[in-house]
Amino acid sequence: MKEFNYLDSISSEKVWLGYTLKECREKEINLGLDLKGGMNVTLEVSVADIIRSLSDFNTSPNFNQALAKATELQKTNSQVSYIDLFVRAYTEIDSQAKLATVFSTFELKDKISLTTSNAEVVKVLKTEIDGAIANSFNVLRQRIDRFGVVQPNIQKLGNGRILIELPGIKEPERVRKLLQGSANLEFWETYDLNEIINNLGEANKVLASLNATGGASAPVVKDTTVAKTATAATTPEVKKAKAISDVDSLKAALAKKTATAGATDSTKVSEKGRKENPLFAILQINAQGGQVSRGPVVGLAQSKDTAQINTYFKTKQVKEVLPRDLGLRWSVKAIDKKGEIFQLIAIKITNRDGRAPLGGDVITDARADFSQTSAYANVSMSMNAEGSKTWARMTKDNIGKSIAIALDGYIYSFPTVNTEISGGSSQITGNFTVEEAKDLANTLKSGKMPAPARIVQEDIVGPSLGQQAITNGLWSFIIAFLLVLVYMVVYYGLIPGLIADIALFANVFFLMGILASFGSVLTLPGIAGIVLTMGMAVDANVLIYERIREEMRHGKNMRAAIKEGFKHALNAIIDSNVTTLITGIVLVIFGQGPIKGFGVTLSFGILTTFITAVFLTRYMVEAYASRETAKELPFHTKISEHFLQNTKIDFMKIRKTMYILSGIMFLISFVSFGVRGFSLGIDFTGGRNYVVAFEKPVKTEDVKKLLKDAFEGDMPQVITIGSDNQVRISTKYKIQENGVDIDNEIESKLFTNLKPMLNSNITEAQFIKENIKSSSKVGPTVADDIKRSAIWAVLFAIIGIGLYIMIRFREWGYTLGAVVSLAHDVVITMGLFSLFYGMLPFSMEIDQSFIAAILTVLGYSINDTVINYDRIRENVGLFPKRDRVTIINDSVNQMLGRTFSTTFTVIITLLAMFIFGGDSIRGFIFAMLFGIFIGTYSSVFIASPITVEMDKLVRMRRIKKVEELKK
Repeated sequence: MKEFNYLDSISSEKVWLGYTLKECREKEINLGLDLKGGMNVTLEVSVADIIRSLSDFNTSPNFNQALAKATELQKTNSQVSYIDLFVRAYTEIDSQAKLATVFSTFELKDKISLTTSNAEVVKVLKTEIDGAIANSFNVLRQRIDRFGVVQPNIQKLGNGRILIELPGIKEPERVRKLLQGSANLEFWETYDLNEIINNLGEANKVLASLNATGGASAPVVKDTTVAKTATAATTPEVKKAKAISDVDSLKAALAKKTATAGATDSTKVSEKGRKENPLFAILQINAQGGQVSRGPVVGLAQSKDTAQINTYFKTKQVKEVLPRDLGLRWSVKAIDKKGEIFQLIAIKITNRDGRAPLGGDVITDARADFSQTSAYANVSMSMNAEGSKTWARMTKDNIGKSIAIALDGYIYSFPTVNTEISGGSSQITGNFTVEEAKDLANTLKSGKMPAPARIVQEDIVGPSLGQQAITNGLWSFIIAFLLVLVYMVVYYGLIPGLIADIALFANVFFLMGILASFGSVLTLPGIAGIVLTMGMAVDANVLIYERIREEMRHGKNMRAAIKEGFKHALNAIIDSNVTTLITGIVLVIFGQGPIKGFGVTLSFGILTTFITAVFLTRYMVEAYASRETAKELPFHTKISEHFLQNTKIDFMKIRKTMYILSGIMFLISFVSFGVRGFSLGIDFTGGRNYVVAFEKPVKTEDVKKLLKDAFEGDMPQVITIGSDNQVRISTKYKIQENGVDIDNEIESKLFTNLKPMLNSNITEAQFIKENIKSSSKVGPTVADDIKRSAIWAVLFAIIGIGLYIMIRFREWGYTLGAVVSLAHDVVITMGLFSLFYGMLPFSMEIDQSFIAAILTVLGYSINDTVINYDRIRENVGLFPKRDRVTIINDSVNQMLGRTFSTTFTVIITLLAMFIFGGDSIRGFIFAMLFGIFIGTYSSVFIASPITVEMDKLVRMRRIKKVEELKK
């Protein structure tokens, strides 16, 4: 925060060429989270809660059943809007149902009446839902602006989802609370413990009875340890007693417990005690000096037991012995230093609709404040006239009792009312730190969210991992760049090589400028996109140079050869770049996060490649050739002079052998699909990933053993990621739940179970901050969307490329050959990942990165295919009577030099990325490396031969028609 505050304080000062720091930062290339560290969050606004609010919290069984059914349907129909699923469910429950009877509320009286048709009601609801989501977007933006994050990014994704990127964030837990809080502030009247103590005894008795009879609704509590505090000691007498049925016996048992207060740190509860007193075994009734304490605090419990206690109080039989208007809420903060013990507060629910008598909508201002009598911060609030009136009445009616102040279901404070409070001013206290008080005031001041927003996808990258990614990315870029520069000089000669290198420099310079101008975010896959762009840029120069060499071999001088070379290479350059651009556009449309950044970089790179190759390279080559002192350039060196020149390989003769080889690879792939399947990443299955680093090397099997029982039956996957002291742990534990504290719970479980491998002095906070290098989360509905969009992305890419080939070449043979070769590349690459996952020392998961690699391979493969097609088409035009097999053989042989140069430069750039680019993209680069190989193979041995087969088929049909006409 100090760093942010300092940078903000000097943002208006001029720092370079008259630009202020703020202007410079706005124009710089934004680094993605994988390079800078930070947090990427996708939030989903609960449309179900918006609908419930629009119905004025309707309690009819049909309405609530329809909501529950729509929620279940959305898990498998995430592309259909929630409101449509709700209407479908509601009409299935009651085919004659009129939505107007539910939504003709006071708030919607001007838009919906009892006579409004269902279609009109749905239209109004959709408008209201869109407005509520837009309001949520604005509230979140205000919270982030006040949080002080540098260069935050917040976008609407549709379907109630909002993307938030927060670079440089080092407090993810604080951000989660800030973003997921709906700011639903409530003021509740409370019960005194004395008023309900007898009911609690009855509840304990009911639960004991259910345990004795094997009742499923009250499972026996597992072995537990109850910690003691200064304000509430253990209750051994209570636990030894039979089921307590009256308040006097309970008080008598409690009165004896103070003698043991503080005697030991903890006490184990016996099995008999757990069965006879299931509730009091894990909930310590609040008592002091041998008497039940006054006030709304029911008791204390460890954080691990709160879920079980909630389950007990939701049991039907328990509800029957408790007051109907009793509500139970947990305190937001623990009362002990370890953060493990929480208070349970009893509130009164006096309204029929279950809402608080006073809500946060009456708050007009909130600010962090400090008291002269306390070391802790608090939050001061002001209310409007209506709220002030209700607040005065509530305080007057509850003098001597407590009023609980709750936010998003958790109790922040429960002060005792000493006198009536008029004027609408109040405070929330709760031993807050300065940051907590500021965040709470920020949340209240930003406004209430129309509905809860839950994190459905999350990525956190630690700053050290981000710095390592920058280093790896830069090294891979520099090495790849130098290799390509050297290759062009070695293969084509000093001057042509330097001209190509200058064009390459300009290409990268233009690409960086465009990315900065459009405010694009540079990610590690984005750097991979730049490196791949270099390979594609070399391809354009190679096409030009190879064509110039050809023209010079035919006897033309350098100037004429240059002119003809650019002229004849233009079609091939256009076709190859357009087909690759199609895959880039598909990545931009269907990709998310870093993968979308890869698509953006690749798409812009194709445009800059075309400009620099066609215009800049041509200008420099022609400028050199026009000089009077210019020497004739051969566009080759001694090394490359005869390399792959005048080859006579009969590719078509061995095409059937290649068909058999491809068929075998297809068969192996499909067998592997059925037997081994795939290692699906959390992008497609949902779950959480944690990259955890240790001081010493660890074995994945040892980590698995320690985590065997950590996640209640869910066995996590553990793989080594990068160095042998770093692993990635994947789990689906509680991925269906949207609780705010689930992430904290999992991190705590990791710390507890991995302790034997950690430094003995390390704390949980240090482990989370220093050892967990990155984490990511994908909810099941988001995973379903990602999976669907990935399938559509591949299909649209193949269809788009096929249509382009059809338009450009106007023959089915070319289109069929291209589409079959692309399908061939996809299946065999997927087969490789299915066959070898778990065997190689890097991730071979099928995830978004893999799909991006597949699409890039499709772009490269069709690039290679189209260039061969262009030469085939040209030769068909020059020699129309020549046999198609001969033409294809000659064409492929003529393009071998270009095929080698392009494939070689792309492979060495990818190898540089694979070796130096970092662990997070190694699987991604491996997929592209193999894909480049298989794509080159298919363009020669699949795509081109199929045009021969189709040509034969067309000729046979023509001959058959001629013979039929003769008859």
